[in-house]
Amino acid sequence: MAKLFVEDLEVEGKKVLVRVDFNVPLDSNQNITDDTRIRGSVATLNYLTSKGAKVIVVSHLGRPDGEVKAKYSLKPVADVLPKYVDGKVTFASDCIGSIAEEAVAALGNGEIVVLENLRFYAEEEKNDAAFAKKLADLADIFVNDAFGTAHRAHASTEGVTKYFAQNACGYLLKKELDFLGDSLDNPKRPFVSIIGGAKISGKIDVVQALLPKVDKLIIGGGMAYTFFKAQGKEIGNSLCEDSKIELAKSLLESEFGSKIILPIDTFVTSKLDFGGKTVADEDYVDVDAIPADKEGCDIGPKTIKLFSDIVKAAKTVVWNGPMGVFEIEATAKGTFAVAEALVEATEAGGITIIGGGDSAAAISQAKLDDKVSHVSTGGGASLEFLEGKKLPGVEALTNK
Repeated sequence: MAKLFVEDLEVEGKKVLVRVDFNVPLDSNQNITDDTRIRGSVATLNYLTSKGAKVIVVSHLGRPDGEVKAKYSLKPVADVLPKYVDGKVTFASDCIGSIAEEAVAALGNGEIVVLENLRFYAEEEKNDAAFAKKLADLADIFVNDAFGTAHRAHASTEGVTKYFAQNACGYLLKKELDFLGDSLDNPKRPFVSIIGGAKISGKIDVVQALLPKVDKLIIGGGMAYTFFKAQGKEIGNSLCEDSKIELAKSLLESEFGSKIILPIDTFVTSKLDFGGKTVADEDYVDVDAIPADKEGCDIGPKTIKLFSDIVKAAKTVVWNGPMGVFEIEATAKGTFAVAEALVEATEAGGITIIGGGDSAAAISQAKLDDKVSHVSTGGGASLEFLEGKKLPGVEALTNK
């Protein structure tokens, strides 16, 4: 890590502005239904309170679009935070202005204040300089521990850094960059990437960036059918991006085309009801025999074995995107089988990284998230990192 780290700072008695990702799901009663992101920030917050810092926590929650909306308040998070962290926790009902200033002024060493949702102000996402300065004026030092928003140049991720002499990364951000960075720059081999999901268009930059680096690139999910169409196969009513067929063909015919591993059999059905979470009928066919009146929704048993064997033999695995419609039990088998193979690869000494988003949701649903090396907290951020893009929230931090 070439960036300043929280442990490099002298924080006793200092006011430290900490950008976290407390964008957690809430039910209709404002109860948190998944606390992964809260747990992710505990190490940084506890380190700062143990060193006598005055900790000012800022985050967004949901998409209030620059308006104050009670259902997006961070108060429910502030209310439960004392269960996770050491030190007194208070809440301020604004993130700038007199309410925030008074709450910060009342902080003792080793105490935390959670400020209200940053996105109640449209200026946050616009990276407004005046708004960023108001946030920065609350503190002496800035720590970014929100990997999930590191790919966004917002006021609280990039804008504030212009007003501090020291901008450091927290434990979570450092862990994300260490895992993702090492897997790309210095992978233990064989290095395998698994790319899934519905569309090629959302993942094409990742596929193109990874192909030269990996030993094998497994493709599953809806995007596989565009590759089958590029090979001249019948895909029935399966998902296909017609505008990407030529691109898929060029990837298969490229110098790295032999690294691409596609499914060899598939689950097909005549009707998938996403709302009702059901499929009309179940059948597994080889990819050369997809009926014209059916659609593919998951990988089949032969493919599960093929993919699993490759994954289990790997020393570094990066997974981004499900193998099928994992939200429906009948079409989730492929995704969960890949998750199991990742666990076995981890137990055999491999480094296994789940690249956020749907893959993180799937491995959590399978209750295997603590059995792999790392589950990324940022879907979009991890994708952009894997694409080789610079993350504004990271680039803005102080170099060591």
